[in-house]
Amino acid sequence: MEEIRLTGKEAEEFRRYREEKERKAMREQNRDAYKQLVDETIREVFPTLQVVSNGLAKCKQAVYERFADALKLKEDIFNTKPDQRSNTFSTSDGMYRITLGNHQTDDYDDTVNEGIAKVKEVINSFAQDDRSRLLVDAIMKLLSRDTKGNLKASRVMQLRKLAAESGNAELIDGVEIIEKAYRPQVSKTFVRAEYKDEYGKWVSVPLGMTEA
Repeated sequence: MEEIRLTGKEAEEFRRYREEKERKAMREQNRDAYKQLVDETIREVFPTLQVVSNGLAKCKQAVYERFADALKLKEDIFNTKPDQRSNTFSTSDGMYRITLGNHQTDDYDDTVNEGIAKVKEVINSFAQDDRSRLLVDAIMKLLSRDTKGNLKASRVMQLRKLAAESGNAELIDGVEIIEKAYRPQVSKTFVRAEYKDEYGKWVSVPLGMTEA
């Protein structure tokens, strides 16, 4: 077999080629090892997180069940609305308190579209002077929907104020149609527990993975 002789430059290039090939092989091995480690870790940790989640859900349900009688009695004594968004209960010494409540998302029934159409029809009839254009621009911004396609209730309140200031009866009527179409939806219920520290400040008890 004929012996192959490499020049110094060729030998150096071959050495670099071989080292680069070895580095690539090592990177591939490390990537495979990383994927395997992540897979094993997720499968090991996930059941624990499910247990914690189920435990929190059962605990929240138990808290609501324990406070059911107190909520009913509070409604009877203080004439509170059963659908109010939160209720706070405190110990007589003022050291502990628990708040039960719910988060709501803005939603409307189909008649909201009639109200929006009427508002747009009215503002399109406005004179096109500078003052009117500013009002039209402000109203159109307030009528813009969020990423879920809903109007924000806070914007409708601003819209009502603008309509009242304009004194236009048709515009006011259109806004009222929108307001009457409002049907907020309860998204999530929550429990908040707090206690007073030695300085008299309220401290929240961490009840979620983020807060813990």
